[in-house]
Parts: sequence; structure tokens; C-alpha cells
Amino acid sequence: MASILVLYYSVGGSVRRMAELVAEGVERVPGAAAVLRTVPRVSTNIGVPENAVPDAGSPYAELKDLEDCAGLALGSPTRFGNMAAPLKHFLDGTGLLWQRGALAGKPACVFTSSASLHGGQETTLVSMMLPLLHHGMLVMGLPYTQPELNATRTGGTPYGASHFAGLADDQPVAGEERALCIAQGKRIAELALRLSRH
Repeated sequence: MASILVLYYSVGGSVRRMAELVAEGVERVPGAAAVLRTVPRVSTNIGVPENAVPDAGSPYAELKDLEDCAGLALGSPTRFGNMAAPLKHFLDGTGLLWQRGALAGKPACVFTSSASLHGGQETTLVSMMLPLLHHGMLVMGLPYTQPELNATRTGGTPYGASHFAGLADDQPVAGEERALCIAQGKRIAELALRLSRH
């Protein structure tokens, strides 16, 4: 089985929903399995750590999850056109994996959600790609052979799936956004399986 790590950070639930849809796409590929993981908030109060285990939802990621995966789908809300600090904090702690080249040659993709339609989705997706490129991962996007990229009036980019959540984070994942998340999960799983055969 090719294990695809779907690693995300979510506050209002939109990115979590996208992660579930990416995982659904992974699971549609025979021989692939999705592993959903999240990261804890970064506390501004020094000495007040998060619970060791989340109260609900996906377990917190460990470096071993990255090391063991055959592919990675990385998701974050936009923060001023960049990934959220908790996800960046987790990635900043992957130096030992980088030194060993543990992620080199593995496929990766990215996805995001923003409060406004032009809220930095594409720059956030690119910011998430940078550490993956430093790790030597094979970063893939979504091709325009996906008809939803031309049909969407909400989220969706060739850099990765995206979602327009609204200022109150109350917009459900739209039909095209949903289809692109599932397509992205299928693509990363299929690529991981192809690479594992060589």
C-alpha cells in the first residue's frame, strides 16, 4: 500500500474538509491509503503547550509520518498570502529529514482556503511548495485537463486545490472545489504508485 500523508492545519474547518476530500481521492486509487494528520496551534504564551493529543479530529503529525509516506498533500489556510504559522513551525522542524534526504523524490501537492476570493491563495500555495522543493520532493499541480479549473467561480488553481470560505468561514466547499480536491488526491496517489514501481 502506498501511504499518502494528508497533512493540514485548520481553524474554521474549511481546510480540514478539503483534507478529507483529498483523502477521499487518494482512497479511490487501488493500492493507496490516506493518512490524515494535523499540527497543533503555536502558543503565544510561552510554557503553555497544546494538549499532547488533539481533543477531536486527526492526530498530530510526527516526523515519522513524513518519513514513512509515499507522497504528501499539504494544506493550510492563507495568512497574508502565506501558510499559517503552525504548519510553518512544523516544517521548520524537519531539518533532520532534510539532512538525510528522507523526502527526496517523493511526490507532493498543496491546497489552501482563504476568507476572500483574492485572499492570497496562489501565493500561499507557492509558499507551501518552497520547503517541499528544498526537501527534493516532486511538486505537482492540477492540470487544465481538469475542466473544473475553467468552470470554477470560487476556488481552484493550477498550483493546487483552493477554496473561498467567506469572511465568516461559512461557505461550504463548492462543487468545482470539491471535484478539484478529489482529483488532486487521485493524482498524488497515482503518481506515488507509479514512482514506487521504479
